[in-house]
Amino acid sequence: MGYILNILTIGSVKMDDKAYTPDEVAKIFQISKHTVYELIKRGELQAFKIGNKMRIEHSELERFKEITKAPSRKTRTEQTDSIHHLTEPIRLSGSHDFLVERFIKQATSLQLHIQPSYVGSLEGLMMLYRNHCDIAAIHLLDPLSQEYNLPFIHQLFVHESISVVRFAAREQGFIVAKGNPKQIQDFNDLTRKDIQFINRQKGAGTRFLLDSKLSQKGIDPKNINGYANEEWNHLSTASYISKGRADVAFGIKSAASHLGLDFIPVAKEHFDLVFRFTDEKKQSLKELITYLQSKDFKKSLIDLEGYSIEDLGKIIYQY
Repeated sequence: MGYILNILTIGSVKMDDKAYTPDEVAKIFQISKHTVYELIKRGELQAFKIGNKMRIEHSELERFKEITKAPSRKTRTEQTDSIHHLTEPIRLSGSHDFLVERFIKQATSLQLHIQPSYVGSLEGLMMLYRNHCDIAAIHLLDPLSQEYNLPFIHQLFVHESISVVRFAAREQGFIVAKGNPKQIQDFNDLTRKDIQFINRQKGAGTRFLLDSKLSQKGIDPKNINGYANEEWNHLSTASYISKGRADVAFGIKSAASHLGLDFIPVAKEHFDLVFRFTDEKKQSLKELITYLQSKDFKKSLIDLEGYSIEDLGKIIYQY
């Protein structure tokens, strides 16, 4: 029997819907923890991943129970083909983004299964370099050239067959409580003794941009309360502000909008998808790029506060 769950992303998890750890899943289905990890490793049991933590949504566990209750009416050949398709997902690693979530969800209409791992831009690009994923989602600012993404790509990918596709431009800035009660306006305010900051993890594109700005302004991170406190995605970082656990975060405008927070713009950045072609995935990746460039996908993107998709689907580098 194939234990198959659809892949989930952090944005698809409802705030009031419990997400289970592999240990908890093992207890629910009365199997060993080792079995759960083996099923995940083989792609038969899918989980969304943030950093190095895996979670499975409650509603998906309920659906899984229903699937395992009754025998499938499919022929053995159909079952084998279906399992083979789902155990060979397209692996996407890198930065977390709400539009990426939407892209992953809509890719199912192409009968393509994308498995995301939100580990930050730098780690996502390194995973692509090591052939541990097929797509890297990145927004890395080179501090010397002040150019996004391509300087890193040129250093890593010399002979590999890749395409860099522009996904969106995003607004980055300060996320603060409604009404900006601490009157935070610029980077110098981060060093105030009455300000508590929440940071993104090392390797995140947002962290690259923040550190570049601090360096330009001669600000020592040691003087920022909370600089060492790290979170792994935009929404969880912004939640520190909404819950009153921090006064300011540095992140994207859409995260502030999701939680009804105020936003002070600082910079616009380029968010790109890097596709690495292999014989096994080449056709599927080409289909994804074609869909990215389609009018249908562009029309599906609504509520784009904090984004610009003027160059969506544009190939900015190809080898």
